[in-house]
Amino acid sequence: MKPKKGKKLRITEADYMLAQRKASRILEIQEHGRPVSYAAFHKSKKVYDRKRLKKAGINFTDDLLFSSKGK
Repeated sequence: MKPKKGKKLRITEADYMLAQRKASRILEIQEHGRPVSYAAFHKSKKVYDRKRLKKAGINFTDDLLFSSKGK
């Protein structure tokens, strides 16, 4: 968007931060050849995960999964 005659274009703090993030990201890609992600999420063991159960050799029909200790 062009500024009107006589008005100066102001760069806000948000604009500056956005430009810095973009420049940092471009530099990171140039250095490593790809985007680097630092966020590694920890997957809870309590979450139902069919692949992990299959790898552990646990069948879904096992009585151990469905039996309760009170019986």
